[in-house]
Amino acid sequence: MQTYPVAYIDITALKHNLNKVKAFAPDSKVMSVIKANAYGHGDIRVAIALEESDAFAVARLSEGIHLRQAGIKKNIVLLEGVHDIEQLQLAAENGLSPVFHNQVQIDLLSDAELIRPLQFCWLMIETGMHRLGISTDSLPAAITTLRNSHKINGEIGVMTHFANADKPNDCRNKSQMDNLLESKEAKNVTTAMANSAAIISLPGSHQQWIRPGVMLYGSSPFPDKTADGLGLKPVMKLAAQIIAIEQLQAGEQVGYGGDWQAQKEMKVGTVNIGYGDGYSRQLSNKGKVWVHNQLVDVLGRVSMDMICIDLSSTNNVKIGDEVILWGIEELQIDSIATYANSISYELLCQVNNRVVRQYDG
Repeated sequence: MQTYPVAYIDITALKHNLNKVKAFAPDSKVMSVIKANAYGHGDIRVAIALEESDAFAVARLSEGIHLRQAGIKKNIVLLEGVHDIEQLQLAAENGLSPVFHNQVQIDLLSDAELIRPLQFCWLMIETGMHRLGISTDSLPAAITTLRNSHKINGEIGVMTHFANADKPNDCRNKSQMDNLLESKEAKNVTTAMANSAAIISLPGSHQQWIRPGVMLYGSSPFPDKTADGLGLKPVMKLAAQIIAIEQLQAGEQVGYGGDWQAQKEMKVGTVNIGYGDGYSRQLSNKGKVWVHNQLVDVLGRVSMDMICIDLSSTNNVKIGDEVILWGIEELQIDSIATYANSISYELLCQVNNRVVRQYDG
Protein backbone atom coordinates (compact mmCIF):
# COMPACT_ATOMS: atom_id res chain seq x y z
CA MET A 1 0.00 0.00 0.00
CA GLN A 2 1.39 3.39 -1.01
CA THR A 3 1.11 6.18 1.57
CA TYR A 4 0.78 9.75 0.32
CA PRO A 5 2.23 12.31 0.26
CA VAL A 6 5.57 10.71 -0.55
CA ALA A 7 9.01 11.91 -1.55
CA TYR A 8 10.64 9.35 -3.83
CA ILE A 9 14.42 9.61 -3.32
CA ASP A 10 16.53 8.33 -6.21
CA ILE A 11 19.81 7.10 -4.72
CA THR A 12 21.24 6.36 -8.16
CA ALA A 13 20.69 10.00 -9.15
CA LEU A 14 22.32 11.16 -5.91
CA LYS A 15 25.43 9.10 -6.64
CA HIS A 16 25.45 10.37 -10.22
CA ASN A 17 25.48 13.96 -8.96
CA LEU A 18 28.39 13.23 -6.63
CA ASN A 19 30.31 11.87 -9.60
CA LYS A 20 29.53 15.09 -11.49
CA VAL A 21 30.94 17.06 -8.55
CA LYS A 22 34.15 15.06 -8.76
CA ALA A 23 34.33 15.59 -12.52
CA PHE A 24 34.13 19.38 -12.03
CA ALA A 25 36.91 19.32 -9.40
CA PRO A 26 38.92 16.11 -9.84
CA ASP A 27 41.84 17.22 -7.68
CA SER A 28 39.81 18.28 -4.64
CA LYS A 29 38.45 16.33 -1.73
CA VAL A 30 34.69 16.45 -1.30
CA MET A 31 32.92 17.62 1.86
CA SER A 32 29.29 16.83 1.02
CA VAL A 33 26.83 19.16 2.72
CA ILE A 34 23.98 17.20 4.32
CA LYS A 35 22.64 19.80 6.75
CA ALA A 36 18.90 20.44 7.16
CA ASN A 37 18.14 16.71 6.89
CA ALA A 38 20.19 16.58 3.69
CA TYR A 39 18.11 19.38 2.17
CA GLY A 40 14.97 17.45 3.04
CA HIS A 41 16.13 14.16 1.53
CA GLY A 42 16.94 12.31 4.78
CA ASP A 43 20.40 12.79 6.26
CA ILE A 44 21.17 9.22 7.31
CA ARG A 45 20.21 7.55 4.05
CA VAL A 46 21.94 10.30 2.07
CA ALA A 47 25.13 9.93 4.14
CA ILE A 48 25.14 6.19 3.47
CA ALA A 49 24.55 6.78 -0.24
CA LEU A 50 27.33 9.38 -0.42
CA GLU A 51 29.93 7.12 1.15
CA GLU A 52 32.39 8.11 -1.59
CA SER A 53 32.56 11.59 -0.07
CA ASP A 54 35.70 12.41 1.91
CA ALA A 55 33.74 14.14 4.70
CA PHE A 56 30.32 15.55 5.52
CA ALA A 57 29.22 19.00 6.66
CA VAL A 58 26.21 19.92 8.77
CA ALA A 59 25.24 23.20 10.39
CA ARG A 60 24.74 22.26 14.02
CA LEU A 61 25.89 19.97 16.80
CA SER A 62 22.55 18.17 17.02
CA GLU A 63 22.77 17.20 13.35
CA GLY A 64 26.24 15.77 13.82
CA ILE A 65 25.26 13.78 16.91
CA HIS A 66 22.24 12.39 15.05
CA LEU A 67 24.51 11.08 12.29
CA ARG A 68 26.99 9.60 14.76
CA GLN A 69 24.22 7.83 16.64
CA ALA A 70 23.11 6.32 13.33
CA GLY A 71 26.59 4.88 12.82
CA ILE A 72 28.06 7.37 10.33
CA LYS A 73 31.83 7.19 10.78
CA LYS A 74 33.29 9.77 8.38
CA ASN A 75 34.54 13.17 9.48
CA ILE A 76 31.58 15.47 10.16
CA VAL A 77 32.20 19.22 10.15
CA LEU A 78 29.96 21.56 12.20
CA LEU A 79 29.75 24.69 10.05
CA GLU A 80 28.31 26.88 12.83
CA GLY A 81 30.78 25.46 15.33
CA VAL A 82 29.95 25.15 19.02
CA HIS A 83 28.83 27.90 21.37
CA ASP A 84 29.67 26.84 24.91
CA ILE A 85 31.86 24.42 26.83
CA GLU A 86 29.21 21.71 27.03
CA GLN A 87 28.76 21.75 23.25
CA LEU A 88 32.53 21.60 22.76
CA GLN A 89 32.72 18.59 25.07
CA LEU A 90 29.90 16.86 23.18
CA ALA A 91 31.63 17.55 19.88
CA ALA A 92 34.81 15.94 21.18
CA GLU A 93 32.92 13.01 22.70
CA ASN A 94 31.22 12.32 19.37
CA GLY A 95 34.28 12.85 17.22
CA LEU A 96 32.85 15.90 15.46
CA SER A 97 34.86 18.70 13.86
CA PRO A 98 33.82 22.25 14.79
CA VAL A 99 34.48 25.29 12.68
CA PHE A 100 35.85 28.20 14.74
CA HIS A 101 34.50 31.47 13.40
CA ASN A 102 35.05 33.88 16.31
CA GLN A 103 37.43 34.41 19.19
CA VAL A 104 34.85 33.36 21.79
CA GLN A 105 34.79 29.87 20.27
CA ILE A 106 38.57 29.71 20.20
CA ASP A 107 38.73 30.77 23.87
CA LEU A 108 36.51 27.82 24.84
CA LEU A 109 39.47 25.52 24.24
CA SER A 110 41.40 26.87 27.22
CA ASP A 111 38.50 26.30 29.64
CA ALA A 112 37.11 22.95 28.49
CA GLU A 113 38.15 19.51 29.68
CA LEU A 114 37.74 17.20 26.70
CA ILE A 115 37.36 13.43 26.73
CA ARG A 116 39.67 13.32 23.71
CA PRO A 117 41.30 15.85 21.42
CA LEU A 118 39.40 17.35 18.51
CA GLN A 119 40.29 16.23 15.00
CA PHE A 120 40.04 17.83 11.54
CA CYS A 121 39.13 21.35 12.75
CA TRP A 122 38.55 24.44 10.62
CA LEU A 123 38.86 28.21 10.92
CA MET A 124 36.28 30.34 9.08
CA ILE A 125 37.62 33.67 7.88
CA GLU A 126 35.61 36.68 6.74
CA THR A 127 36.37 37.56 3.12
CA GLY A 128 33.36 39.61 2.07
CA MET A 129 30.09 37.91 3.05
CA HIS A 130 30.04 39.54 6.50
CA ARG A 131 28.19 36.72 8.19
CA LEU A 132 30.62 34.41 10.00
CA GLY A 133 34.39 34.45 10.25
CA ILE A 134 37.41 36.02 11.86
CA SER A 135 39.25 38.78 10.01
CA THR A 136 42.22 37.95 7.81
CA ASP A 137 44.34 40.10 10.15
CA SER A 138 43.40 37.78 13.03
CA LEU A 139 44.22 34.62 11.08
CA PRO A 140 47.90 34.23 12.07
CA ALA A 141 47.20 34.39 15.80
CA ALA A 142 44.16 32.12 15.51
CA ILE A 143 46.10 29.45 13.61
CA THR A 144 48.91 29.63 16.16
CA THR A 145 46.47 29.23 19.05
CA LEU A 146 44.79 26.20 17.52
CA ARG A 147 48.07 24.57 16.51
CA ASN A 148 49.50 25.02 20.01
CA SER A 149 46.42 23.65 21.75
CA HIS A 150 46.87 20.14 23.11
CA LYS A 151 43.09 19.80 22.76
CA ILE A 152 43.38 19.62 18.97
CA ASN A 153 45.17 16.69 17.42
CA GLY A 154 44.99 16.70 13.65
CA GLU A 155 44.58 18.87 10.62
CA ILE A 156 43.49 22.50 10.90
CA GLY A 157 42.06 24.02 7.73
CA VAL A 158 40.89 27.46 6.70
CA MET A 159 37.58 28.02 4.95
CA THR A 160 35.44 30.87 3.72
CA HIS A 161 32.10 31.15 1.94
CA PHE A 162 31.09 32.87 -1.29
CA ALA A 163 28.29 35.43 -1.22
CA ASN A 164 27.83 35.72 -5.00
CA ALA A 165 29.11 32.55 -6.66
CA ASP A 166 25.77 32.16 -8.45
CA LYS A 167 26.88 35.23 -10.46
CA PRO A 168 30.11 33.93 -12.00
CA ASN A 169 31.17 37.29 -13.45
CA ASP A 170 30.64 39.23 -10.25
CA CYS A 171 33.89 40.97 -9.25
CA ARG A 172 33.23 40.21 -5.60
CA ASN A 173 34.01 36.53 -6.23
CA LYS A 174 37.60 37.33 -7.21
CA SER A 175 37.88 39.67 -4.24
CA GLN A 176 36.86 36.90 -1.86
CA MET A 177 39.24 34.43 -3.46
CA ASP A 178 42.09 36.92 -3.26
CA ASN A 179 41.35 37.66 0.39
CA LEU A 180 41.81 33.99 1.22
CA LEU A 181 44.46 32.83 -1.23
CA GLU A 182 46.79 35.82 -0.88
CA SER A 183 47.05 35.28 2.86
CA LYS A 184 50.47 33.88 3.66
CA GLU A 185 49.02 31.78 6.47
CA ALA A 186 46.30 30.30 4.25
CA LYS A 187 48.94 29.24 1.74
CA ASN A 188 50.43 26.93 4.34
CA VAL A 189 47.23 25.18 5.40
CA THR A 190 44.44 23.22 3.80
CA THR A 191 41.77 25.53 2.36
CA ALA A 192 38.12 25.19 1.33
CA MET A 193 35.82 27.76 -0.23
CA ALA A 194 33.91 26.39 -3.24
CA ASN A 195 30.18 25.78 -2.87
CA SER A 196 28.03 24.27 -5.66
CA ALA A 197 28.05 27.38 -7.83
CA ALA A 198 31.79 27.90 -7.43
CA ILE A 199 32.54 24.24 -8.12
CA ILE A 200 30.88 24.64 -11.51
CA SER A 201 31.92 28.15 -12.53
CA LEU A 202 35.01 29.18 -10.53
CA PRO A 203 37.66 26.48 -10.91
CA GLY A 204 40.27 28.69 -9.28
CA SER A 205 38.37 28.35 -6.02
CA HIS A 206 38.48 24.56 -5.83
CA GLN A 207 41.59 24.28 -3.65
CA GLN A 208 42.14 21.15 -1.52
CA TRP A 209 38.50 20.79 -0.45
CA ILE A 210 35.14 21.66 -2.00
CA ARG A 211 31.72 21.80 -0.31
CA PRO A 212 28.91 20.77 -2.71
CA GLY A 213 25.37 21.26 -1.48
CA VAL A 214 22.34 21.81 -3.69
CA MET A 215 23.94 20.34 -6.82
CA LEU A 216 24.12 16.96 -5.06
CA TYR A 217 20.33 16.97 -4.95
CA GLY A 218 19.90 17.73 -8.64
CA SER A 219 19.17 21.45 -8.55
CA SER A 220 20.99 24.20 -10.40
CA PRO A 221 22.69 26.85 -8.25
CA PHE A 222 22.27 29.37 -11.09
CA PRO A 223 19.08 31.24 -12.04
CA ASP A 224 19.91 31.04 -15.76
CA LYS A 225 21.11 27.43 -16.03
CA THR A 226 19.05 24.26 -15.75
CA ALA A 227 20.07 21.23 -13.74
CA ASP A 228 19.72 19.10 -16.85
CA GLY A 229 22.02 21.44 -18.75
CA LEU A 230 24.64 20.98 -16.01
CA GLY A 231 24.34 17.20 -16.19
CA LEU A 232 22.58 16.90 -12.83
CA LYS A 233 19.70 14.53 -12.11
CA PRO A 234 16.75 15.29 -9.78
CA VAL A 235 16.92 13.23 -6.60
CA MET A 236 13.51 13.98 -5.04
CA LYS A 237 10.18 13.41 -6.76
CA LEU A 238 7.41 14.75 -4.57
CA ALA A 239 3.99 13.17 -5.06
CA ALA A 240 0.54 13.24 -3.50
CA GLN A 241 -2.88 11.81 -4.29
CA ILE A 242 -6.26 13.05 -5.50
CA ILE A 243 -8.69 12.53 -2.61
CA ALA A 244 -11.80 14.27 -4.01
CA ILE A 245 -13.19 15.49 -7.33
CA GLU A 246 -15.92 18.11 -7.63
CA GLN A 247 -17.81 19.62 -10.56
CA LEU A 248 -17.94 23.41 -10.16
CA GLN A 249 -20.38 25.81 -11.74
CA ALA A 250 -19.43 29.23 -13.10
CA GLY A 251 -19.06 31.73 -10.26
CA GLU A 252 -18.22 29.17 -7.56
CA GLN A 253 -15.09 29.81 -5.52
CA VAL A 254 -12.30 27.51 -4.39
CA GLY A 255 -10.59 27.42 -1.00
CA TYR A 256 -10.05 29.92 1.80
CA GLY A 257 -10.91 33.51 1.02
CA GLY A 258 -12.47 32.70 -2.32
CA ASP A 259 -9.27 33.76 -4.04
CA TRP A 260 -10.10 31.78 -7.15
CA GLN A 261 -13.43 31.68 -8.96
CA ALA A 262 -14.58 29.41 -11.78
CA GLN A 263 -15.38 31.24 -15.00
CA LYS A 264 -17.25 28.26 -16.43
CA GLU A 265 -18.43 24.79 -15.46
CA MET A 266 -15.33 22.74 -14.69
CA LYS A 267 -13.82 19.85 -12.75
CA VAL A 268 -11.61 20.45 -9.70
CA GLY A 269 -9.51 17.93 -7.78
CA THR A 270 -8.43 18.06 -4.14
CA VAL A 271 -4.92 16.72 -3.43
CA ASN A 272 -3.65 15.64 -0.02
CA ILE A 273 -0.64 17.91 0.41
CA GLY A 274 -0.31 21.42 1.84
CA TYR A 275 1.92 23.78 3.76
CA GLY A 276 1.68 21.41 6.75
CA ASP A 277 3.78 19.03 4.67
CA GLY A 278 6.11 21.74 3.42
CA TYR A 279 4.41 22.56 0.11
CA SER A 280 4.84 26.32 -0.02
CA ARG A 281 1.83 28.58 0.50
CA GLN A 282 3.54 30.92 -1.97
CA LEU A 283 2.35 28.53 -4.69
CA SER A 284 -1.26 29.59 -4.11
CA ASN A 285 -2.80 30.36 -7.51
CA LYS A 286 0.69 30.03 -9.04
CA GLY A 287 1.83 26.43 -8.77
CA LYS A 288 1.58 23.71 -11.37
CA VAL A 289 1.40 19.95 -10.90
CA TRP A 290 1.62 16.92 -13.18
CA VAL A 291 -1.34 14.59 -13.46
CA HIS A 292 -2.24 12.15 -16.23
CA ASN A 293 0.76 13.26 -18.28
CA GLN A 294 -0.04 16.95 -18.35
CA LEU A 295 0.61 20.13 -16.40
CA VAL A 296 -2.36 21.62 -14.58
CA ASP A 297 -2.76 24.68 -12.35
CA VAL A 298 -3.04 24.96 -8.57
CA LEU A 299 -6.30 26.79 -7.82
CA GLY A 300 -6.85 29.03 -4.81
CA ARG A 301 -4.86 29.10 -1.61
CA VAL A 302 -2.60 26.28 -0.49
CA SER A 303 -4.05 25.14 2.82
CA MET A 304 -2.42 23.16 5.61
CA ASP A 305 -3.26 19.70 4.30
CA MET A 306 -4.64 20.17 0.79
CA ILE A 307 -4.44 21.94 -2.53
CA CYS A 308 -7.00 22.17 -5.30
CA ILE A 309 -6.07 21.64 -8.95
CA ASP A 310 -7.69 22.24 -12.31
CA LEU A 311 -8.86 18.95 -13.88
CA SER A 312 -11.01 20.51 -16.57
CA SER A 313 -8.70 19.43 -19.41
CA THR A 314 -7.93 15.92 -18.14
CA ASN A 315 -9.71 12.70 -19.01
CA ASN A 316 -10.40 9.63 -16.89
CA VAL A 317 -8.97 11.14 -13.72
CA LYS A 318 -10.24 9.42 -10.59
CA ILE A 319 -9.88 9.57 -6.84
CA GLY A 320 -6.66 7.86 -5.82
CA ASP A 321 -4.61 8.96 -8.83
CA GLU A 322 -1.07 10.18 -8.19
CA VAL A 323 -0.13 13.84 -8.62
CA ILE A 324 3.50 14.93 -9.07
CA LEU A 325 4.47 18.20 -7.39
CA TRP A 326 8.07 18.30 -8.71
CA GLY A 327 11.00 16.12 -9.67
CA ILE A 328 10.33 15.10 -13.27
CA GLU A 329 11.61 16.56 -16.54
CA GLU A 330 8.37 18.42 -17.15
CA LEU A 331 8.22 19.85 -13.64
CA GLN A 332 11.66 20.57 -12.21
CA ILE A 333 12.19 21.90 -8.70
CA ASP A 334 13.89 25.01 -10.08
CA SER A 335 10.78 25.86 -12.10
CA ILE A 336 8.53 25.41 -9.07
CA ALA A 337 10.84 27.69 -7.08
CA THR A 338 10.33 30.37 -9.73
CA TYR A 339 6.54 30.07 -9.40
CA ALA A 340 6.94 30.47 -5.63
CA ASN A 341 9.32 33.44 -5.94
CA SER A 342 11.77 31.36 -3.94
CA ILE A 343 14.74 29.02 -4.44
CA SER A 344 14.94 25.26 -4.66
CA TYR A 345 16.93 25.10 -1.42
CA GLU A 346 13.98 26.44 0.54
CA LEU A 347 11.35 24.24 -1.11
CA LEU A 348 13.38 21.07 -0.59
CA CYS A 349 14.22 21.87 3.04
CA GLN A 350 10.56 22.59 3.83
CA VAL A 351 9.46 19.03 3.00
CA ASN A 352 8.95 17.73 6.53
CA ASN A 353 8.64 14.38 8.25
CA ARG A 354 4.91 14.15 7.60
CA VAL A 355 5.93 13.23 4.06
CA VAL A 356 7.10 9.62 3.71
CA ARG A 357 10.54 9.14 2.13
CA GLN A 358 10.78 6.16 -0.20
CA TYR A 359 14.30 5.29 -1.30
CA ASP A 360 15.12 3.68 -4.62
CA GLY A 361 18.48 2.56 -5.87
